[in-house]
Amino acid sequence: MNFGKYFTRKPIATIIEESESKTLVRTLNGFSLVLLGIGAIIGAGIFVLTGQAAAEHAGPAIVLSFVIAGIACGLAAFCYAELASTLPVAGSAYTYAYATLGEFAAWCMAWLLLLEYGLSAATVAVGWSGYLVSFLKDFGIVIPIQWASAYGSEIIMDNGETIKGIFNVPAFMSIMFVTWLLVIGIKESAKVNNVIVFIKVAVILIFITIGVFYIDTANWTPFIPENQGGTKYGYDGILKAAGIIFFAYIGFETVSTAAQETINPKKNVPIGIMGSLIICTILYIIVSLVLTGVVPYTSLSVPDPMAVAVDSIDLGWLSFLIKVGALMGLSSVMLTQVYGQTRVFYMVSHDGLLPASFSKIHEKFKTPYVNTIITGLIVGLGAGLTPLSTLGDLVSMGTLFAFSIVCIAVIVLRKKAPELKREFTCPLVPWVPLAGVAACMYLIYGIGWNVFVTLKIYFIAGIILYFAYGQFKSKLRKTAA
Repeated sequence: MNFGKYFTRKPIATIIEESESKTLVRTLNGFSLVLLGIGAIIGAGIFVLTGQAAAEHAGPAIVLSFVIAGIACGLAAFCYAELASTLPVAGSAYTYAYATLGEFAAWCMAWLLLLEYGLSAATVAVGWSGYLVSFLKDFGIVIPIQWASAYGSEIIMDNGETIKGIFNVPAFMSIMFVTWLLVIGIKESAKVNNVIVFIKVAVILIFITIGVFYIDTANWTPFIPENQGGTKYGYDGILKAAGIIFFAYIGFETVSTAAQETINPKKNVPIGIMGSLIICTILYIIVSLVLTGVVPYTSLSVPDPMAVAVDSIDLGWLSFLIKVGALMGLSSVMLTQVYGQTRVFYMVSHDGLLPASFSKIHEKFKTPYVNTIITGLIVGLGAGLTPLSTLGDLVSMGTLFAFSIVCIAVIVLRKKAPELKREFTCPLVPWVPLAGVAACMYLIYGIGWNVFVTLKIYFIAGIILYFAYGQFKSKLRKTAA
């Protein structure tokens, strides 16, 4: 058996030729990409996971967890920026792996990106649904709980009655709206995203500005609570929290999937990646300081920790703003995550590893509309039917593996094609990429290998799909034969 065929690399010349294709319309500039990255990053992490990770694992030292996760992302971001400036195509990490590690590794990367983009969008949609139900309730509009919960989930009412969920309608409809936006065009979607990003960042800045005057430094003592066993506080808790809130950083690499719809992508894509990551890291650290300073960290294990902090200040209008900001924040994450998934599918289909319908472009809107509709329906049904309670850890671990592959790809491409023009270069190669791999492995260790065991079923399904379909339809393999 010829195992070498599974490691056939896609020629760099072919990738560069594809990057110059005019099939997709180039409308995005560097500023739009920074906002696209911020839209992808700021969402469930800052509005939900920060409080839960602080309450259950890190305490006020959640700040250190953000620093650890931010460093790991920063190292990977350097690698993403170099590869995006060298191979500016829609496939992002999938294409980078295809060019450096071969077809099978590329397929595995695409499968990891499916986990990251598709399922995290479903998770965020469920969070969006929760905030919407709470928001509408303030105005006397009540959505029956069974129609805002996953199928089969049990909800205990205030009177002790137990109700079973039927379908999370708000979560499903939110994904359908995002899908519609992406079908009608990336330019229109980017405009909506820009407005959403401005609103949610403004809300976060208002929370910081007002909250800083209500900080009680006693809430920061002890800064690192004594370990109570396992990953509950102490240094082990800080590491565990870093793995959890890594979910909060997922999204900056979405910028690289927009390369074929970007003006001068070799310059603007690195600006989008690094700019959005730096801005969001600073915001995360400041918000976590204010959050744990305003209220005791033990009271933050709730779906809406920022709202809890604001309620303690007793400013009704600010509570309203926070809920609006959360809805806006989660909306833009859904938009960018579904967008990223459709562009990865577009490239995988273009290479023959998925059916051709996934790369079919709409004559009027110039978007991969069949791909987008199918992706939207799958993600929407997942959001409507599934509780996905442990998905944060699963998505984080899958993404950490993907980041590791990207870091390795930089080293391989430097060796295989040193002559390539790189508009942005990762510093200190191979040390920065190797440090990126080490940091990702460290966070995987912190999350726990039990999550990896759960992931194995997902990996096996992906491998079966490749061997049953992809390997026989691969355009590269047919050309090489």
